[in-house]
Amino acid sequence: MKMIRVNNRGITIVELVVTMAILTILASLILPSAQMTARRVKEIELRRNLRIIRTAIDDFKKYYDKAIFDKKIMDVVNKSGYPESLQLLVDGYDFGGALKEKKKFLRRIPTDPFTPSKPGEEPEWGLRAYADEPDTTTWGGEDVYDVYSLSEGTAIDGTKYKEW
Repeated sequence: MKMIRVNNRGITIVELVVTMAILTILASLILPSAQMTARRVKEIELRRNLRIIRTAIDDFKKYYDKAIFDKKIMDVVNKSGYPESLQLLVDGYDFGGALKEKKKFLRRIPTDPFTPSKPGEEPEWGLRAYADEPDTTTWGGEDVYDVYSLSEGTAIDGTKYKEW
């Protein structure tokens, strides 16, 4: 009868150190990639949310101009036809009875992923009025012509988020 020997040796400290070194190297390679991916996802979300709000503002303006053309509302001097606030895009507007019910352009105001609002608070965006300068950081208050991010951060491509 032949005897089989069983090795009960276990893991040596050298094997454990080598394994930990390999895992550390792999983690150091993966971590920056994961951080860059998370940042890229936030940038994509910011671009999408800006496009959603700007499209809603433009759609509001189109309906306003059509209501003036159809003589449903009076053309007021010094009124641009842009919404007075972002909340108006959510609440809706009837354009002087041109529509049977209030036309809503947004279900909710999207948030800026780089400057998220606290729960229960309205999302904050930088606003520009029609009469404001293109690069102003103060809102004239009469209407909402454009929105921008309030983040001071720099994007992956080197541009500032507030310039998007």
